[in-house]
Amino acid sequence: MITVSVKWQKEIFKEVEIDTTQSPYVFKCQLYDLTGVPPERQKIMVKGGLLKDDADWSTLGVKEGQKLMMMGTADEVVKSPEKGTVFVEDLPEEEQVVAVGHTAGLFNLGNTCYMNSTLQCLHSVPELKSALIKYSHSGRNNDVDQSSHMLTIATRDLFNELDKSVKPVAPMQFWMVLRKKYPQFGQLHNGVFMQQDAEECWTQLLYTLSQSLRSPGSSENPDAVKALFGIELISRIHCQESNEESSETESVYSLKCHISQEVNHLHEGIKQGLKSELEKASPALGRSATYLKESRINALPRYLTVQFVRFFWKRESNQKAKILRKVDYPLELDVYDFCSDDLRKKLDAPRQILRNEEGKKLGLKVNEKSSGQKENDVKMSDAEGSLNGEGESSVVPMDEGEKEAQMTGIYDLVAVLTHKGRSADSGHYVGWVKQENGKWIEFDDDNPKPKIEDDITRLSGGGDWHMAYIIMYKARVVSL
Repeated sequence: MITVSVKWQKEIFKEVEIDTTQSPYVFKCQLYDLTGVPPERQKIMVKGGLLKDDADWSTLGVKEGQKLMMMGTADEVVKSPEKGTVFVEDLPEEEQVVAVGHTAGLFNLGNTCYMNSTLQCLHSVPELKSALIKYSHSGRNNDVDQSSHMLTIATRDLFNELDKSVKPVAPMQFWMVLRKKYPQFGQLHNGVFMQQDAEECWTQLLYTLSQSLRSPGSSENPDAVKALFGIELISRIHCQESNEESSETESVYSLKCHISQEVNHLHEGIKQGLKSELEKASPALGRSATYLKESRINALPRYLTVQFVRFFWKRESNQKAKILRKVDYPLELDVYDFCSDDLRKKLDAPRQILRNEEGKKLGLKVNEKSSGQKENDVKMSDAEGSLNGEGESSVVPMDEGEKEAQMTGIYDLVAVLTHKGRSADSGHYVGWVKQENGKWIEFDDDNPKPKIEDDITRLSGGGDWHMAYIIMYKARVVSL
C-alpha cells in the first residue's frame, strides 16, 4: 500500500491510497468517488504514458508521496430550463433514486460479480436494511469478533449508499473487509483476483449478519436474520436394515433444488432435496449402515431462499462442473406440500382467509360466516401455541405498531441470482431484483437495466445463457 497525491483541474487530493495488489482500475474507481470522473474518461499520467486498467503496478515505478496528474471531465448535471421544468438530473440524488425507479449498480472491482449480485439481492430486503440501521445504535456486543463487526458495518454503509445514489457505487470498503473476514475471497491467480462462488458469498455473509444482528437479552426476536431467512426442518431418520428410527430438528437458510434427469420443475427438485441417504454407525447392527433421511418444513421464514444445486466436483478436470439442465420455477411458489403436519394445521386458516380475500378482488362471493370462523380459528391456534411454545412457526414478526401477520405458505418471487458459464469459478453472475413498484431490474454490475416478467422466467437454464442459481421468494401473509 502506497500513498500518493492526485492533481485534477484546480484540486489536489492528498493521501490517496493505492493498493498495489489490485488492478489500476480499482484505483480509478477510488478517484471516481473523489472527482465524479468515470474510470473510462480518466487519463492518469505515469511513467511510460497513460495508466492502463490492467497495468502492473510493479513496473510503473510509482513511489510513496508521488504526485500524479489526472485529466478528464466529471459527469455533468443537466441544469433546469428557465421555464422551471425540473429534470431528474436536477433532483437531489435521493429523489433521483425514486424517479428512476431503482437504486445504483456496483462497479466490478475485478471478478467481483459474485459479490455484487449477492449484495443486490440481499439489498432488496427492507427488513434486513432496517435491522442493519438499528445495529449502528446497538453497536458491537461481546459475542461478535471485530472482523464480523466491521463486515456488518460495511454492509450497512454500502446499503445506505446504494439507497441514496443513482450513479454506480464502488464497494471498496465492503470488499476489503469481506476478504479480511473470509480470506478465500482474496485468492489470486497470476496476480488477478479469482472468480468465486456466489452461493458461498451469500451463505457466509448471512452467517456473519446472523451473529452480529442478534439482540442480547431479547426473548422475542434474538436473531433477526433467522426470523427473516431461517427455515426450520424436522427430519425422520430411518434405517431399513435395523429398523432404527430417530428424529432431529435443524435450522437452514435455504432449500436445495437437486437436479437430475427426473427434475423439470422447482417443485420436483425441492422434493428430492428434502430426501437424502447418509451412512453412519448403527448401534443395533454394531457397524456402519445406510439411513434414509426425510425432512419436512416445520417453520417458515419471511424470505424463502432456494439454491439450484448446479455445480459438482469433476475429477477429470479438477474443477466444479455445471449442470445446464433446464429447471422451470414459478413466480408464485406454494410450499404447503413440503410442510410438516403440525405446520399445515397452522397454515390452513390463514390460507382460507387469503383465498377469500383474493376471491373478493375477483368479484366472487365469499361465505362470510366461514371466513369469520376461520379467523377465530387462527386466533385460537395462536393462543394455544403461545401456551405450548409451538405457535411461532406461522407467525411473522412485525414492526411495533403493525398487526400480527400469519404465514400462508405461499410466496412471490422477488430476486434471482444467475450464473452464465460452465464453471462456478469462472463465468459471470448477475442479480435480477423486483422493485417495490413491481418492476424488475437486471443488476449487471454497474449497469442496471429494466426487465419484464417474461425475461425472469426465461432464466431457467438449458443452454449457455444466464440461468437461475439462487432464487428468493417473499411470503404472502394475512394480517389479523
